[in-house]
Amino acid sequence: MALSTFASLRTSAEPRELKKFQQLNAVRIQGVMPPQVALDQALSVLENEGRKILPQGFTIDYAGQSRQLRTEGSKFLSTFLLSAILIYLVLAAQFESFRDPFIILAGSVPLALSGALLFSFLGWTTLNIYSQVGLITLVGLVSKNGILIVEFANQLQEAGKDKIAAIIEAASTRLRPILMTTAATVVGHFPLVFATGPGAGARNSIGIMLVSGMIVGTAFTLFVVPSIYMLVARKHSRVAEAQLVADPSAA
Repeated sequence: MALSTFASLRTSAEPRELKKFQQLNAVRIQGVMPPQVALDQALSVLENEGRKILPQGFTIDYAGQSRQLRTEGSKFLSTFLLSAILIYLVLAAQFESFRDPFIILAGSVPLALSGALLFSFLGWTTLNIYSQVGLITLVGLVSKNGILIVEFANQLQEAGKDKIAAIIEAASTRLRPILMTTAATVVGHFPLVFATGPGAGARNSIGIMLVSGMIVGTAFTLFVVPSIYMLVARKHSRVAEAQLVADPSAA
């Protein structure tokens, strides 16, 4: 008894390997961004197109720098609040007061951040991980302007001046140091703004945030900090009180 076997052959295309990512079947797509296009902007375009094209059940995930941007970028608000609280507590320990740090931060930080974000909304840069680093750095840089004014005004009050005379003299006396340090900071970061070549987008983002924030923040700090100081600051008269204790007849 003879048996005959009939076999059919067909040609098909199959992947050489089945890739996995996060324990799911995955297809890796790689691309190169055009010049002057930020990574966040490129990923946003990819995500918008994915919502239109991908079938139900398919998702987009990232690796490398793109994954870092999407995972760390969402933590910016909590990181920024933590840095602001830390700066506030350090200043409170330095000034031995909870009012003076509030004057410094409320009179300088919101204005500096608004000035930096304005250029982001105008399209000069995007709110990416590099610009977020620049914003956090800006909080520490712009706070020094308020520190110079508030600390000197407190010293003048302790020397016997009233509050309004102390803050006026402090703002005028500290004007040149504030302008000099601000000019040095701005000029030092200008190369980041005009940087070109590979990786220039990251340097541009940090530079634009720091330069624009320092300029706008310094311009308004000179007027806003003294105003808040007049409303919130307490009176400092330790020298006068010490003289009164030493010589009660002087009263």
